[in-house]
Amino acid sequence: MNGPATGREGFTYLAPLFNAAAVYRADNHFLLLPDAAERSSLAKDDEPLGPWGAAKFVQSSFSAGLTHVEAFTQLVTVAQQVDLHSPWTLLRGALENFATAAWLLAGKNRDERRHRVLSLWAEDFRNRAQHERDTNHVPRPGGKTGAERREEVKQLALTLGLPSLTKPEATSIIYEAAAGAGLAPTPTQALWRVASGFAHGRFWPSLRAAKIRSAMPTSNGGVLVNFGIDDDLLEEMAEACRKLLEHTASRYEARSSAP
Repeated sequence: MNGPATGREGFTYLAPLFNAAAVYRADNHFLLLPDAAERSSLAKDDEPLGPWGAAKFVQSSFSAGLTHVEAFTQLVTVAQQVDLHSPWTLLRGALENFATAAWLLAGKNRDERRHRVLSLWAEDFRNRAQHERDTNHVPRPGGKTGAERREEVKQLALTLGLPSLTKPEATSIIYEAAAGAGLAPTPTQALWRVASGFAHGRFWPSLRAAKIRSAMPTSNGGVLVNFGIDDDLLEEMAEACRKLLEHTASRYEARSSAP
C-alpha cells in the first residue's frame, strides 16, 4: 500500500533542480535552446544531414526534460499530493531526455556524432512506423511513411560512409552522459532503473528505494505495509537531473556558438 508522501522538510531539497529548470521558463512556455550558429561545430556536424541533424533533436529532448521537471514542480509546490510513484516517473522522463541531449553533443569525432543522431532518427521513424501500422495510417498525397523515412536516414548514413545504424540503448546513453556530466555512471544507471521500475509498477523498487512507514497484520496472516518515498534517493535522482540539465546547456552553448 502506498499513501501520500510528505517528504523531508517539505521536499525543499528539490529546489536546486526546480530553480535550474526555471531559468528557461517564459510566461506560459519554456524557451527553446537557440539554433546553432552558422559556422559553429554543431552546424558543421549537421551540414550534410539535412532535416536529420542533431541540433533539432537536442532542442526537442532538452525541452521534453524541462516539461517533465515542470510537471514535478507543479506536483510538489501546487498540488502538494506527492505519491510514491509519480516523482520517480517524472524524473525518469527528465533524466532520459537530458541524458539523450548530452549524449548527442558528445562523441569523440564528427562521424560518431553523426552516427548517433542518425541512429536516433532511425529509431524514431521505426517507432512511428509501428504506430502507423497499429492505426492503419495512410500518408497524405506526397507524404511518406515512417518506414520510408527510416530508409532515407539509413541511406544517408551509407552515403556518408558511416557504420550501419544501431538501436540506441537507454542504459548506454545514460552511462555515457552521466560520466560526461561528472556523475558516477553506475549509480546514475541504478537510479534510472529504480525510476523505470516505479514507472512500470514493479514490486522491487518499493523494497530497494522506499521506506516503510508502517506495517500491520491482516486477517489472513499477511502484513499490510505502507511505503513512503526515500528522500535521500530521490534527492540523488533530482541532483543527477540537475547536473545533466546544466551540463547539456553548457555543452550546447559551446558547440552551437560561432567560433
